[in-house]
Amino acid sequence: MGRVEAEWRQSVSRRKAIAGLAGMFAGSRARLAAQTDPRPFKEHRRMPGLDEMTDSFDFEPVFFANVPLLTYDYTAHGDGSEFTVRRNREAFSWVDLVPGKAIDPKSVDLSTELLGTRLRYPILVAPSAVQVSLHPDGEIGMHRGATAASNTPMILSHVTSTGVDKVAAAAKGPLWSQFYPQQDRAVGRRILEEAQNAGCTAVVVTVDQQASYYERTEHLRNLGGGPRRAGRGSAAPQETSGPEKYRVSPVRLWYTWEYLDEVRKIVKVPLLVKGILTADDALLCLEHGVDGVIVSNHGGRSMDYGPSTLEVLPEIVAAVRGRIPVITDSGYRRGTDILKALALGANAVLLGRAPRWALGAFGAPGVQRLLEILQRELVDAAAAAGRPTLASIDRSIVTTRFP
Repeated sequence: MGRVEAEWRQSVSRRKAIAGLAGMFAGSRARLAAQTDPRPFKEHRRMPGLDEMTDSFDFEPVFFANVPLLTYDYTAHGDGSEFTVRRNREAFSWVDLVPGKAIDPKSVDLSTELLGTRLRYPILVAPSAVQVSLHPDGEIGMHRGATAASNTPMILSHVTSTGVDKVAAAAKGPLWSQFYPQQDRAVGRRILEEAQNAGCTAVVVTVDQQASYYERTEHLRNLGGGPRRAGRGSAAPQETSGPEKYRVSPVRLWYTWEYLDEVRKIVKVPLLVKGILTADDALLCLEHGVDGVIVSNHGGRSMDYGPSTLEVLPEIVAAVRGRIPVITDSGYRRGTDILKALALGANAVLLGRAPRWALGAFGAPGVQRLLEILQRELVDAAAAAGRPTLASIDRSIVTTRFP
């Protein structure tokens, strides 16, 4: 055997070389960082099925397992220390339900009409961004699931990953549209007219989230890793001087009540303002011709160390005195949570994170099941309190211990 042949026979084979190279990359710091997963592997992991979901909290771990950590974090987290996220949930422990003379749940009818929209239950799906990052069906799946659950109205996010015309055509249930104030008046007009032309029966102007910076990393600034639909307003470039240096975007904190008056002239359907947390602002909404207010802190994403929506709801209801509907959101997870808000004067409740969990866990069928679970829980709670209709639900069925 010659020297060359001997070296060839003793050298590393191509297969071993490739395997070694792959092992090097698999163990590199870059690879390990890319694959960081807070969920340790187990010998066996069983994913529960849709029919095993019994309350809203059951959907979250399935959602967590299905989506990238980036997407989960965008949905889960809030502003700063997340005090307000925690306070939203803690507030429900400050309101006790008073036992009543129980009635048959079959006798409970909680149907109502809200700004021309018929609701079988006083529940709507809140606007939330780029839902295609949760499930391939995105906003279309959310709308179909909501419609299948007794025609529950859905509010389409301004930051949608699917055009409003396509979402509207996907299902026959009621569809409202969210709107973020736009400095470019032409862009704002086009967005508002597009929503109305697509059949949206109400417009919700959100004024809270633009007031803060809740994203924890540069990755989260991409809205959980999902694509937003081009043309619905654009984010300003990141600057390193001026207000942006202190994380105050130039697209925020510029709008005025006069701007809302401009929007009012464009919107021919009911107009609501979302992000109201004081009685004074609710009264200003009335002065400026708003048709409804939404008591919201954006699920704890708009301001750290802010109040929970449940604790400020009564003062806003008292100020409005029934002249316009008062809707609320932020932290609602159970039928009893919804009943407490109704008892304190809310006309309806928006659900935000929970439907995102359901969409990411099971798609449109998950959204339908989640809403049906909460509808059933609300009916059962109303029956236990002895309240057969929405009009019969009042403050006498709760006691409050707000700080």
